[in-house]
Amino acid sequence: MMRRCAGQQKCIIQPFCCKFSRRYPSRSAVLLRLFTLCILLWGVSLPALAQPELPELPQAMLDTLYLEGENHTHVSEAYRYYTEPFSVAPSPERADSLWRAGAFQTGVWHRALNLGFLHQRVWLRIAVANTSPQRSRYVWSIYNFTDSATLYSRTQPGGPFRQVASSSWALASQRTFPSRAVGLPFVLEAGQRAVLYLRVDHYAGALYLPTYIETTEQSLAAEVEAPFVRHWIWLLGFYVSSAFFNLVLFAFLRDRIHIWYVLYVLCVTLFLLMEDGFDAWVLPAGFYRLIWSVGQFNLMLLAAACGVRIMQLFLRLRAGWPRLYRAGNWIAGTAVVFVGVYAVVFPLAIRAGITYPAVLNAAREALLLLVFAYGWVVLLNVLLSRRRQLAAYYALTYLFFFIGFILFWLNHLGLTNFSLVKPNALAWGLVLELVVLSALLTGRFRHTLRQNEKLRIRQLRQRNAQSARLIAAQEEERVQLARELHDALGPNLAALHMAWQGPAMREALASSAAAMAVAHHTELLLRHLRDEVRTYSHTLLPVQPGAGTLAESVAALGELHNMYGNPTVRTYCGAGLEQLAASIQQAAYRIAAELLNNAIRHSRATEVSVQLLRHPAELEILVEDNGQGFAEPTAGSGIGLRGVRARTDYLRGQVYIDSSPHGTSIVVRIPC
Repeated sequence: MMRRCAGQQKCIIQPFCCKFSRRYPSRSAVLLRLFTLCILLWGVSLPALAQPELPELPQAMLDTLYLEGENHTHVSEAYRYYTEPFSVAPSPERADSLWRAGAFQTGVWHRALNLGFLHQRVWLRIAVANTSPQRSRYVWSIYNFTDSATLYSRTQPGGPFRQVASSSWALASQRTFPSRAVGLPFVLEAGQRAVLYLRVDHYAGALYLPTYIETTEQSLAAEVEAPFVRHWIWLLGFYVSSAFFNLVLFAFLRDRIHIWYVLYVLCVTLFLLMEDGFDAWVLPAGFYRLIWSVGQFNLMLLAAACGVRIMQLFLRLRAGWPRLYRAGNWIAGTAVVFVGVYAVVFPLAIRAGITYPAVLNAAREALLLLVFAYGWVVLLNVLLSRRRQLAAYYALTYLFFFIGFILFWLNHLGLTNFSLVKPNALAWGLVLELVVLSALLTGRFRHTLRQNEKLRIRQLRQRNAQSARLIAAQEEERVQLARELHDALGPNLAALHMAWQGPAMREALASSAAAMAVAHHTELLLRHLRDEVRTYSHTLLPVQPGAGTLAESVAALGELHNMYGNPTVRTYCGAGLEQLAASIQQAAYRIAAELLNNAIRHSRATEVSVQLLRHPAELEILVEDNGQGFAEPTAGSGIGLRGVRARTDYLRGQVYIDSSPHGTSIVVRIPC
């Protein structure tokens, strides 16, 4: 049984929401309700932003527009228009004769002449009268881009036409009347009448000509207020801050989706500035002419191509839908190539007077529709897959912009002629789209950070495991080498020493004093070599696991060195060393043995002290001697010190060296 909402009325969206929630997960159902709420809020906010509606056109058009200080009658209530091919030579006299012949007709739209997709010259005729008691200056303004506009005025019946020309290709400050709109000034004496003919030549198609006649003072005041009245002050700030925010995200992640986002915002913002004429105010001359050479609607086509790339990356089409991904690349690439061809061919076609402009403009409109159709095909495919949640999120942002663009596009095609909000529905659709898209990209940013963190942790664990295997292999090799020295080379050297001391060898050498001296030196070398091999084997191989502790291994190493008398080695090991991890104990023994070996070999010291102290958060290894010190104590260029630093760095510890001519102190701190 269907539930009823307040007031016992049937809920329109309830059955659909319930059906949707049964079919999809609960999060998708919540998303649908959020989407519906956003649409309702947008619909509620539109009347607050809407322009005040002017009354509909009267049944009988006015013959004369009576101008006064504050005009209450719009131009569209009194003008007539006529179109002719561009190939016809323009002449106000010819237009006037066509007017007398009844060729002119009344406009069907209010506030703007909207002829849609038309490639012809337009003539507007209006009779005006100055009702002011003094001489007045007026401006006939066109609030849209036109390649050229020429105003012809005649104040005396049968007299000559006075001509004033202007073009949107010039910056606002360089136009006949300096303003963002194409303003054509004329002067009327008190009570004077005049016939005005306005000729508009525009080759880009979509003849949408919002126009108005007002005094110069009113026009200048409107220019000053326009950025505020039409909300461009904060709209432009929002677009720029949104692009800058994504540049910051790109700096952190190096994710290309943020670069495409910036390009998308740039193209759409330029398009909207061009639509409202603010580009003639804020852009430098070279860049202004460049973007108009590319074309206003071609910038929208470039923005749509950037939107395709954003959609592909956000929905991960490359991995899940390779055919749709390749189709999107072809469509986006075709759009970019078309814009380049258009920018080169279009001005050449106009100069040659051929029909290419109409063909190019039709191809542009078809490409725009193809891009938007591709977007909906992608979203529907993803909605029917396991990634429908991503598609639902993106559909929300895509819908906002799509609705705004469709309303805008229908106006320019002449199918509609209403403006719900200032400056237009597309600008506000872009605001809503960027708000949602920024939230989605922020979520993507946080997700990527988490994924990168997991990847770094996994890489660190892999590196630690590899390092542990490498150290284990090194330890095994050291053990094997120590055993070879102790079990093979050591006994052989001992046997050789015993043989050299035998009676037979002594009798053979007793015949010569020189031979006895050589024998004595040889015996000393053999004894020293035997002791060195024994020392190395014990340095490489500490006390066997289970047979002694780290403290016992260090003490045994000191006693071994003390057997030779010089230098005197003192060792001290604090409590708690046996509680350290086996890897840390092993590394500590290696570091202490290497530092002790360096002190004995290079310092020429008489005393060497080795201390191992366990602190709450770290293990401290201190080796001090009273030798001659280092020439460059911080260099650490020896093999031994390099090995100590390598082991310490692996364990994330630190090495401190304090050396002077009176001795050296080396401290190694390893986190526990």
